[in-house]
Amino acid sequence: MNDRQHTAQGAERKQQLLDAAARLFAEQGYAETRVSDIVETAGVAKGLFYWYFDNKEAVFRELAVEMRHRLRRVQAAAMDDGAPALVRLLQGAVASVRFMAENAAFFSLLEVERRNVPDVLRESTEQHLRDVAALIREGQADGSVTDTDPPELLALSVVGTVGQFSHLHRTGRVTLSLDEMSDYVARLVARMLTANEEVARTSLAALRRGSAPATAAGA
Repeated sequence: MNDRQHTAQGAERKQQLLDAAARLFAEQGYAETRVSDIVETAGVAKGLFYWYFDNKEAVFRELAVEMRHRLRRVQAAAMDDGAPALVRLLQGAVASVRFMAENAAFFSLLEVERRNVPDVLRESTEQHLRDVAALIREGQADGSVTDTDPPELLALSVVGTVGQFSHLHRTGRVTLSLDEMSDYVARLVARMLTANEEVARTSLAALRRGSAPATAAGA
C-alpha cells in the first residue's frame, strides 16, 4: 500500500470516528458519550481513536471546526457572483438559516457545550462578521446598502439576526416553517440594510427567483 492510499484510508477512518461522535453527541449528549461508545459505533479499535485524537474533547473541537467550515462553504455556494452585494447578503443569510436548521442538533449541542470550544466559536464568529462586513462595503459602494451606518455595526446586526432567529426556531419559540422563517429573516435583513423600499423589494424578488437551488447546495 502506497502513502497516498494509506493517507486516504486514514482520512476515511478518522471521518468514521467523527461521524460516529457527532451522531452520539446528538442522540445522548456530550457528557454521556464515552470514547468506547464512539469506537463501537464507528466499528474501529480503541487504539485507532487515540491515533487521531487525544480525548473526547479533541473530537468535539474538530467537529465544531468542521461544522463552521461547512457553513462557510454553504454560504459561499449560495451566493450568485454576478448579483448585487445586497442580494448576495440575503442569499448568505438564508443559506445560514437553513443550514443551522438542518443541523439543529449539533448547533444546540454547541450552545450547551460552548465552554469546551470558546476559541473556535469566537474565531468563527469573527470570520463571519468580516465576510459580511466586506459584502456590506461592496453594497455601500454600489448603492444597494445604506451608508449611514458603519459596515461593522451593520454586520453585527445581520449576524445577530440570523443567529437569534435560528436559535428561536431551534428551540420552538418560532413556529414558522423553515421556508417561512427563511423568508422572514431575508425581509428583516433587507430592510435593515437599505432604507430604499424599491431596492429591498427588488433584492428580495431576485433572492426568491434563485434561492431554491442555491440554498440547497451541499456542504
